[in-house]
Amino acid sequence: MCGQAAHVAATSLALIGFFNIFGSLFSGYLGTKYKMKYILAGLYASRALMIIVFLLAPKTELTFYIFSLFLGLTWLATVPPTAGLAAKTFGVRYLATLFGLTLLSHQTGGFLGAYLGGLFISYFGDYSWAWYLDILLAFLASIANFPIKEKAVAAA
Repeated sequence: MCGQAAHVAATSLALIGFFNIFGSLFSGYLGTKYKMKYILAGLYASRALMIIVFLLAPKTELTFYIFSLFLGLTWLATVPPTAGLAAKTFGVRYLATLFGLTLLSHQTGGFLGAYLGGLFISYFGDYSWAWYLDILLAFLASIANFPIKEKAVAAA
């Protein structure tokens, strides 16, 4: 991985998992204070910005670890506001079905990411275009949240 030892990849994955806990909890907390569409927009935009910074940074162990920490903070932090938006928009009666469809689309995106990554490496010799596409899609996901009609969060 970018000339790094295997332990860097393993430690990076562990950092993503560890900081995912805090990001998800904090995102859920923010959902009680702010509109969830803005939380989602911020998460997706921050991912795009993180990737840009990572691509421009020197590829050292430290940059991998810092990137992994911040990526972990957003990793599954989209789940609480996504579930909250589905519940607010459609009610809780069909929430399990709606969230199941959301997870299906997530897995489809994961498949496409892996498949396209393989195509990019085959055709271009590296993952640069996969990163660029990821940045574009993250910014588009951020923008796509703004038109969502969401009721203001009721005061606690």
